[in-house]
Amino acid sequence: MVGLFSLFSCGENLRRAEQINLAEIPIQTVRDMFVVDTKNGLLTMRMEAKLMERYETDTLSYELFPEGFCVYSYDEKGRLETTIKADRAKHSKASKGSDEVWVATGNVVVTNIFNQEVMESDTLYWNREKEIIWTDCYVKMYSPDGFMQGYGMESDQRARNTVIKKPFNSYAFVEESEKQVDSVNFVGPVVSRK
Repeated sequence: MVGLFSLFSCGENLRRAEQINLAEIPIQTVRDMFVVDTKNGLLTMRMEAKLMERYETDTLSYELFPEGFCVYSYDEKGRLETTIKADRAKHSKASKGSDEVWVATGNVVVTNIFNQEVMESDTLYWNREKEIIWTDCYVKMYSPDGFMQGYGMESDQRARNTVIKKPFNSYAFVEESEKQVDSVNFVGPVVSRK
């Protein structure tokens, strides 16, 4: 009687194992991920994520970041220039000859520290080989020059030259300055700082 019970238990486990879809199970899981990329001894990129899950099929390899990620991009002198934060992300690369593409979704915020620009969207794409970021979704952008919004955006990967494709209802800040003239040491108009 005991032998039959054992055999029945193993048979049940085998049926459950056959129902598992291995393509839906990550082949690698990393918690508290921290990645650094350097070039000629200078930091060029840093990425942090609470959780990364890697999946692989015959034609596609991809990583999911279900708890969000942060990317920090540095300029040619090693200074922090751009940050990208999102609630979720996916990084995929087809097996042969395809571009490596990142997709960030949910509360995506791109900040260019040098330009003092902050761009917000729900989805952002990043092609690392072509070094561009873009979206076709609704975009809001805040800068010292004003507020812009629209649909679609394209820029280099450091968000230095951001262009909103279909802007609407945007506005800019215009400041008037007082001009003072020093008649003794005249070198031109001086902008007063308030």
